[in-house]
Amino acid sequence: MAEVEKALHDHAASPSPYVTEAARHLFAAGGKRFRPLLVLLAAEAGADPGSADVLTAACVVEITHVGSLYHDDVMDEASLRRGADSANSRWDNHVAILTGDWLFAKSSELTAQLGADAVTIQAATFTRLVEGQILEGVEPDGDPLQHYLDVVAGKTGSLIATSARYGARFSGTTPEVEEALTAYGEIVGSAFQLSDDILDIASDSDESGKTPGTDLREGVPTLPVLMALASTDPADARLRELLRADLTDDALHAEALGLLRQHPALEQARAYVIARAQEAKALLAILPEGPVRTALEDFADVVAVRSS
Repeated sequence: MAEVEKALHDHAASPSPYVTEAARHLFAAGGKRFRPLLVLLAAEAGADPGSADVLTAACVVEITHVGSLYHDDVMDEASLRRGADSANSRWDNHVAILTGDWLFAKSSELTAQLGADAVTIQAATFTRLVEGQILEGVEPDGDPLQHYLDVVAGKTGSLIATSARYGARFSGTTPEVEEALTAYGEIVGSAFQLSDDILDIASDSDESGKTPGTDLREGVPTLPVLMALASTDPADARLRELLRADLTDDALHAEALGLLRQHPALEQARAYVIARAQEAKALLAILPEGPVRTALEDFADVVAVRSS
């Protein structure tokens, strides 16, 4: 990961100091580096986990992800990202959008070094990612919960699935292992976002570093909220009313957050995410028992029950 961090810093360099500063801005703010870490973990299943292509692939997925954050902050009109000023706040929307585009171009350059198959994989991944972002702002045509799960699979699951695929492919695993780890990454990727949903409701800000109920205040539908809204119990009428209301008012927000924390939907959401992690772990049966399989199993568990 130290090598990945250095490579990311180097790749986010331009002949223009201004572009370099803008491109490195969110990298410098930190982050979990969840996607490159999964590339490296999946690569341990192959014969050549130290391959230069594995390192390049780890950079590809993180640069793609960070590029999407620049665009996310513009769409969300966010002023902070990872505790630092967002790019659109520090500069303006035009700079943020174009910096995101510049990072996408950089990830494409690196992907080209990995060969034609990687270019095809990256293009399909990016298609799913952007479609997920588009659908996030579209009214559901059918079951709202399924619509949301489809959005999560596109926005988050797709790139994390590709992270696992790249690690497997460029370390020399068999096609069967590559497909199993890709499916594992898809599930773990969605679980990662869904565990964020639970943290938004259940977390203590001192423990998680997040402000509880941020998505709730902004009217963003999340897994516990959608599960609560699906309840037909008359006792939940007040909660359903609040969840459909404007929760920018502090008193209403506090009431809704308190009711949701006590509602069975929160435990249902936790159980759903843990079950998904178990599905992901079952796919690892293709790997021999040992430290690689154990690490990937632990990775799925940490995603399902993380506190930050």
